[in-house]
Amino acid sequence: MHNGDGDTNIYTDGACSPNPGPGGYGVVLLAGGHRQELSGGFRKTTNNRMELISVIRALEAVQRSSGKVTVYSDAQYVVSMYNGGHASRWRRDGWRRNRGKDPALNSDLWGRLLDLCEPLNVEFIWVRGHADNVENMRCDDMAVAARLQNDLPVDEGYEAPIVAAAHTQLSLFAGL
Repeated sequence: MHNGDGDTNIYTDGACSPNPGPGGYGVVLLAGGHRQELSGGFRKTTNNRMELISVIRALEAVQRSSGKVTVYSDAQYVVSMYNGGHASRWRRDGWRRNRGKDPALNSDLWGRLLDLCEPLNVEFIWVRGHADNVENMRCDDMAVAARLQNDLPVDEGYEAPIVAAAHTQLSLFAGL
């Protein structure tokens, strides 16, 4: 969905059960009188990853816009970490959090989300899940249906994450 100059409203949701386990996402995009729905899933992932992927898929569909892009999500994890600047800080600090003590989880997805948001005028708004927001409930329905599909693909960032080589310590007594 190319939006151009108008405003875009995006509703997103992720689902995973059990967590971790099969996961799905649902997206509703509303722009210029048009509606687009997107959904998909992965065979083993986490709820937080599905919440992030729902926003990523939506922003990929928007492509570019000179208008305002408003993302409505019931995931406080996504809304708070983005709006509070935490995700940007994690990136700046080499994907570390808590003053460098801990790795930031889902850095692969946070990096993609930040890159997609950069050229856009994006605002994230938290909505209460399962509470009379018709579009959020539609996203939830799509996310649940997606996670129940057969032959879901692998979430490469979860099942086969890229891990830096472990540091090995040399010993003066090695080989003795």
